[in-house]
Amino acid sequence: MKTVLITGCSSGFGLEIASYFLQRDWQVIATMRTPRSDLLPASPNLRILPLDVTSAASIAAALSQAGPVDVLVNNAGIGALAAVEAQPMEQVREIFETNTLGSIAMTQAVIPQMRQRAAGVIVNVTSSVTLRSLPLLAVYTASKAAVNAFTESVALELASVGVQARLVLPGRAPHTRFADNARPRMEGAIPDAYGPLAAQVFSNFQDHGQITHASDVAQAVWEAATDPAAPMRIAAGEDAREWMRTATA
Repeated sequence: MKTVLITGCSSGFGLEIASYFLQRDWQVIATMRTPRSDLLPASPNLRILPLDVTSAASIAAALSQAGPVDVLVNNAGIGALAAVEAQPMEQVREIFETNTLGSIAMTQAVIPQMRQRAAGVIVNVTSSVTLRSLPLLAVYTASKAAVNAFTESVALELASVGVQARLVLPGRAPHTRFADNARPRMEGAIPDAYGPLAAQVFSNFQDHGQITHASDVAQAVWEAATDPAAPMRIAAGEDAREWMRTATA
């Protein structure tokens, strides 16, 4: 039985990914900053571990408890809607620490065991905003675009030792708690001068025509993890697939 370790499983995509792999008889290690045992059904194939991807000590402790990992899913992430001129550098660093450096640190930590077995898959969940420029998301987009570039480059070196790396790019997911989690970082982040622009952005967020569901992301991660012929970039969600088609047209 194979083992998958998923970061950021307390809600949204991570929670759905964990459930998806559990239903397919994988050993699932669901990690969260603050572990909760009530989010997933009890199962002998499930372990819930504390993990803060911005802490080297936390990463080492989690991997020590996890044991051999066949698939790593770097899903943990944070975001904020903000005008760059009003976004504190402390917040910029926080976003990059989690989204970018956290993914790199987790990848670096699992490579030795995968290299020794000449097997393993690393799946990095980024965002379709890296395919189309959007206002008020410059820092978040940059943090995810960096992971795209990192993954595509590290995949070349890992292929030489039998390990794969893939990207999953979700679209807009209004049914997750991502916006709620980002809201505390938005206070004072949109000066009055950007009010009309922000109003337009928020209006677009109300359009639920083409969106991404957590199940779309879980299915895309499953493909990336289990199909050796999967493409490097997998769009997850109807809107993300449309954006990818437009970007590559």
